[in-house]
Amino acid sequence: MRQPLNPVETGLLAALLLAIATACFGPSVAQFEHYHAFADQRQLLGLPCALDVLSNLPFALFGGWGLLRLRASAAGQPTGVHRALATLFFAGLVLTALCSAWYHLRPDDAGLAIDRLGMVSAFAGLLGLTAADRISARAGMWIAAAVLALGPLSVVVWANSGNLLPWAVLQGGGMLLIVLLALRQPVAGAWGLPLAAVIAWYALAKALELGDHVVFDLTQSLVSGHTLKHAAAAMAALPVISLMHNGAQARPWQNRAVRT
Repeated sequence: MRQPLNPVETGLLAALLLAIATACFGPSVAQFEHYHAFADQRQLLGLPCALDVLSNLPFALFGGWGLLRLRASAAGQPTGVHRALATLFFAGLVLTALCSAWYHLRPDDAGLAIDRLGMVSAFAGLLGLTAADRISARAGMWIAAAVLALGPLSVVVWANSGNLLPWAVLQGGGMLLIVLLALRQPVAGAWGLPLAAVIAWYALAKALELGDHVVFDLTQSLVSGHTLKHAAAAMAALPVISLMHNGAQARPWQNRAVRT
């Protein structure tokens, strides 16, 4: 028999519907005019925008490492829904590396669409894992499925109309959800994701992205903020991998009733 929604699941569904309504009926938001004008456009051995391209390697490395840890995980590591969502997250990191590198070889709107499509899987996996950890397994599947469906649609809307709002709602709303759920204790049987560390790395990545030219100037053209942003964003996967690497540990919430 299907279990009724608990209050937190109901709140999540309401928040998802509100986000969709905002994306559909909110004001049109345009892409920054000089978005593709990254600070470091130097070539290296004929490779254009070399450091912005090569700095995507950590995404692939952490994604591959995570997939290997999942394959070799011992008892007590993520199973069922958690394993599926973790697989989606780590595979998404590998896809992010490929799509972002493609974009930075020749930054333009077409490449940016590919770049954003590459991020969707990783974002869906991370949001799904967070919801499964702090609300319920089925909530994790809901949110992952919603992002996988709505993420590409938001990119298509932007590519055809120039309206960035749906993508901004997806990214901004998703990170707000992670921050809010970080305030909750993991539910019974949860994996216990270290969300504070994930949020900290993501916040640093956004700050570096916004300070692309400033960092390039401060380092006397040694490295740009966007190059460092790739490394910082990839590091957000490290707390998740470390949790898996440490193996199953006794956690106070594993045998506790689900908190709603």
